[in-house]
Amino acid sequence: MTPSDRASSGPSTRWLANQPYLLLSLTALFWAGNAIVGRFAAGHIAPVTLSFLRWSGAFLIILPFAWSHLVRDWPQIRARLGMMVLLSVTGIGGFNTLQYWALEHTQALNTLLLQSAGPLFVAIWSLALLGIRLTPAQACGIALSLCGVLAILLHGDLTTLKNIEFNKGDVIFTVATAIMGLYSVLTLKRPNIHGLSFVGFTFGVGAACLIPALIWELFSRPLMQIDTANLLSLVYVAVFPSTLAYLCFNRGIQLIGANRAAPFFHLVPVFGSAMAIFFLGEQPHLFHLFGYALVLTGVYVASRKPAASS
Repeated sequence: MTPSDRASSGPSTRWLANQPYLLLSLTALFWAGNAIVGRFAAGHIAPVTLSFLRWSGAFLIILPFAWSHLVRDWPQIRARLGMMVLLSVTGIGGFNTLQYWALEHTQALNTLLLQSAGPLFVAIWSLALLGIRLTPAQACGIALSLCGVLAILLHGDLTTLKNIEFNKGDVIFTVATAIMGLYSVLTLKRPNIHGLSFVGFTFGVGAACLIPALIWELFSRPLMQIDTANLLSLVYVAVFPSTLAYLCFNRGIQLIGANRAAPFFHLVPVFGSAMAIFFLGEQPHLFHLFGYALVLTGVYVASRKPAASS
């Protein structure tokens, strides 16, 4: 946390800003809700439109809080403008648009399975860009949590895998997951600016970079219907998986690094299945408990601070 972050935060905010495991768990919770709302919205709102309105809304929400920090931090932002634009295009504009596009062409189960590869992409980018290797504990923890994800998604039956058919939506989602892994690692190269400055800039530039694709889509796809369901979907995706989740995610990576934060991706299907049980009345089964236990154990093992070498 930068000195300016601390100076402008109250005691409760400062406490939360230094709890990486809670921040990353909240991120996974908000993104699990996005997986549900996004799948619904993808059938009613074209992908670029949905992504543009999501990030434009998030930008307008955060701008009043971020403006003074943006003005003060502009020299540092300008000095690293290329990196800041790259972060905006990858983690904001590119990843989410591809995610919504993929959801038009593939099954929910496929996307959750592919999303489980998130920690692997983070590990590859960390090695390629930063020279950071997974520790044995991190590799073991990721493997454990991945087994837990598979237990939940496949209902404890590995034969379910043979019934899964992959299509172009899966290719698109795999590219999106790789881009998100790149963003996760590159956030460690961001300038040392206030967290609100960072999200304010990346939200705004990420939305702006979608304008050419948005213009094309408006002439080639049906326009979004203005109705209660679509408006509520837009409000949700602008507030929770965008504004709040990215504040939590970026801060969590700052605190513990990309490799230790990556296993929290596996909490997304855990929270998603728990939401289905709680809100949709689905019946809990033994494989849920088994999967939850494996995921939580794996996340704990992978995200622990490595022991100091003697």
